Amino acid sequence: MVSFGWCIILLAVAVVGGGGNTTVAGANVSYDGRSLLIDGQRKILFSGSIHYPRSTPDMWPSLIAKAKEGGLDVIQTYVFWNLHEPQPGQYDFTGRKDIVSFIKQVQQQGLYVSLRIGPFIEAEWSYGGLPFWLHDVPEIVFRTNNEPFKFYMQNFTTKIVNMMKAENMFASQGGPIIISQIENEYQNIEGTFHEEGSQYVKWTAQMAMDQNTGEPWMMCKQEDAPDPVINTCNGMRCDETWNGPNSPNKPSIWTENWTSFLQGYGDDTYMRSAEDLAFHTTMFIIKMNGSFVNYYMYHGGTNFGRTSAAFIITSYYDQAPLDEYGIIRQPKYGHLMDMHAALKLCSQTLLYGNLTIQHLGQNQDAYVYARNSGECAAFLVNNSSRDSVQVVFRNASYTLPPKSISILPDCKNVAFNTAIVSSQVSTRAMQPIVSFDSPQQWEVFGEVVPQFDQTSLRSDTLLEQMNTTKDTSDYLWYTMRMQVNSSETQYMLKVSSFGHVLRAYVNGALAGSAHGARKATDFTFENTISLPTGINNISILSIMVGLPDSGAFMERRSAGLHEVLIQELNFTNSPWGYQVGLLGEKLSIYTDEGSTKVSWNQYQNPSTLTWYKTTFDAPEGTEPVALNLGSMGKGEAWINGQSIGRYWVSFKTSSGSPSQTWYNVPRSFLKPTGNLLVLFEEEYVNPLNISIDTVSINKVYGRVSDLHPPRVNSRDMHDRYRWRPKSIRVYLRCPRKRNISKIVFASLGNPSGDCENYSVGKFHSPNSQQVVEKACLGKRQCSVSHTTKSFGGDPCPGTSKTLLVDARCE
Repeated sequence: MVSFGWCIILLAVAVVGGGGNTTVAGANVSYDGRSLLIDGQRKILFSGSIHYPRSTPDMWPSLIAKAKEGGLDVIQTYVFWNLHEPQPGQYDFTGRKDIVSFIKQVQQQGLYVSLRIGPFIEAEWSYGGLPFWLHDVPEIVFRTNNEPFKFYMQNFTTKIVNMMKAENMFASQGGPIIISQIENEYQNIEGTFHEEGSQYVKWTAQMAMDQNTGEPWMMCKQEDAPDPVINTCNGMRCDETWNGPNSPNKPSIWTENWTSFLQGYGDDTYMRSAEDLAFHTTMFIIKMNGSFVNYYMYHGGTNFGRTSAAFIITSYYDQAPLDEYGIIRQPKYGHLMDMHAALKLCSQTLLYGNLTIQHLGQNQDAYVYARNSGECAAFLVNNSSRDSVQVVFRNASYTLPPKSISILPDCKNVAFNTAIVSSQVSTRAMQPIVSFDSPQQWEVFGEVVPQFDQTSLRSDTLLEQMNTTKDTSDYLWYTMRMQVNSSETQYMLKVSSFGHVLRAYVNGALAGSAHGARKATDFTFENTISLPTGINNISILSIMVGLPDSGAFMERRSAGLHEVLIQELNFTNSPWGYQVGLLGEKLSIYTDEGSTKVSWNQYQNPSTLTWYKTTFDAPEGTEPVALNLGSMGKGEAWINGQSIGRYWVSFKTSSGSPSQTWYNVPRSFLKPTGNLLVLFEEEYVNPLNISIDTVSINKVYGRVSDLHPPRVNSRDMHDRYRWRPKSIRVYLRCPRKRNISKIVFASLGNPSGDCENYSVGKFHSPNSQQVVEKACLGKRQCSVSHTTKSFGGDPCPGTSKTLLVDARCE
């Protein structure tokens, strides 16, 4: 991605999607022009990005298991340099940072690993994963043929590779890692550095190869990746936008197939449909000889603490097949699972067959792969986005919906169509469990607005923010004194800032606020202020919402104030006093111990720059927990001393809604009782509408018709000779520990509408409700055949029929 670039591949040697094998000792991984080769065998591999620090160790086994059940062969992750080396030579691989434990758990469940070392990753992660201390290395220039940068980059890369070798993590050692990535989307900035950029690419590739991992290396979005490093594609439609491998001897790999899109504060959620994902994934495989597709993200997770990049929300890729909480998001998860199963039926024909393309119509083609043994697999493509069409292929007629591909593993029977979703649709619900609606539940501490005389850091000019704070805080106070001798009291204050947020105080009182946005971080604040005769203290709080994560010359980026004018007088080069961070941060008052260092008062009225404190007991059960901050403004939240991230509810989207309302509270952060919740709130809002909610799936909906192909059984997906078309069925499944408690609606006939608004049509089997209730009530999962025989007769002979079911999970 432009802020989407990451290319790691975590793989454990196994067959995926229906029962993987344990890792093979000493597997040989290589490649040819068709695919990666594992012990000499070509493979079509489906991968999913799951980033270990964006979830918690107790979540990892479930996330990996769901990915495997969804048909993945590989787990891909970045390596987060700034997490692991916060100071030069000081390393941390504990807790959420325990990458070795994460990879071992992938291996234990029989999957491969794709490891994107970077060590620059972008990833909408603060500073693109680079540790901020690099900024202060003399004469350093990031990501070019610069000796200081190359020294530290090689040092960290070698550190990670040696860790993996020590734990036997590479496939040649019997481990799961089958491919690694070096650098990330460098092509986006390579031209800025001219010849130094191309020299850096060559050095980077050779440095990676010299690590002697025994497995292939790749560079994503890097058309000039030197041999033998594989160049790969990142994007939403690599079947249309990519030129392909830069050598006929390299396979086609899609390292980032975006399942959604990054989201910044003020941005609306991007909803990529399951149908669009399936179409372009299948098209990449048949048109580009694709053999490795990684979904970015398969589980996005949470940007805990201050880890998100500039203006990026705390929730990350919540629209992925596994949502932020690790809950299966349907129909995306199920539709991709069905596609994986159908494509696996064709894998040997795809990998070893010869392709011919037959034109079936103006925008319709048949991609036919055939082997000398007689095996045949066909892909009927309708590129028209407007109309369904009837095509004839091998003397048989097929209906192709708009913008769709039908997969025929035997060149005869349809196993899957990218535009026809057979998977259920599920609805996520938030249930308030603990409400903080009483003023007596809250204690407050007011952050002190510093004055010039109280500061020890001084300068006769405006200091750049990142270089001053060293990324220890989002906050930097700029303070000055102004002598007013005039009887005039109204003055115009104008402040120009490189971002991201500004709050101006005059003599301790708020005089106004302003902020930038993700695509325009710079802004100007302008407001009339009152300055009485005598000494006046002006304090301006400059706030960053994450560091930049991409682009050339990141080490030269600026933040904070760059010009201050009062009534046409320029105070930019005047004496300024500075305070890095907040008093509450310095004292860690969001922890049990730190909270005792200040005097808390009972909450009465909202005020700016206020710390709020309360306690609560953990909700019973095992369902995910979220903090509803929909009534708040902007700040950060901590649970038992651990930051669950920034929030900025007051920055609305174009539709007038917050970009994010609920904030993930991992169960591992909680104690049974007495959990400490602390918020730092910058704006005038009260905390009386905050709640602790549980997150669950409470509604499942299924719809199939005569046009739906029967789903491929996972037991058959590795043996095309066992596969035979079966009956069309509605499949319903509730989350773990929930059963189907009610059938709200059921109809076999021609019901209208979808899962939000439906009704019985002109034709309807009168015993639809009874049949579905008998099959499903009280069960966690069930399936109901679409055949009229199951419903005791045909309610509308000679017409197409649909079965629609809406159920509740409790």
